[in-house]
Amino acid sequence: MDPQIEKLLKLPTKEKVALLALVLIVEGVALFYGLHRPKMDELKELKAKQEELQKQIQESRSIANNLPRFKAEYEQLKKDLDNALTELPNQKEIPSLLTSISTQGKGAGLDFLLFRPKPEVPKDFYAEVPVDIAVAGTYYQVADFFLSVGKLPRIVNITNVNVSDIKESNGRTTLKVSCLATTFRFLDPKEKKNEKKPK
Repeated sequence: MDPQIEKLLKLPTKEKVALLALVLIVEGVALFYGLHRPKMDELKELKAKQEELQKQIQESRSIANNLPRFKAEYEQLKKDLDNALTELPNQKEIPSLLTSISTQGKGAGLDFLLFRPKPEVPKDFYAEVPVDIAVAGTYYQVADFFLSVGKLPRIVNITNVNVSDIKESNGRTTLKVSCLATTFRFLDPKEKKNEKKPK
């Protein structure tokens, strides 16, 4: 028999038990860190992934449950955009808009003394289209003109109103009114790029 084993067998019982306990502890620690601990770490990672996936599922369910509301909001935003596009014409529509302003004035019975479009003033995503206007007629005709311009489907602002040459003839009071009519139009993406380029 091996001399080392003989030595171990001759040891007192207390030492044999202590040695056996030591071997079992070393074996237990080796098993814990070699097999059990990696599995526990893997389990922890899998639980974290599961929680993340559960969170994503919950968010997806929430979105799916609110889908009809999101669709309704999308449709409303689309309508609002269409309305905004109606109020802000594009470049092709500007001449017809200016013609309709002129038509409104003639329809109110005014005489046009001046109708002069000025250069556009580019802004962020739109451009101002100013027009100098001078008309002659009665106060009520001017008021009708401003009212009808305000009812146009496009946005038209009337500013810098100046009243002059108030005259009385044949029981009618006539006056001359000069103002600045400003409408607006969307800039298309190409125009925005051109504006950003240094001159």
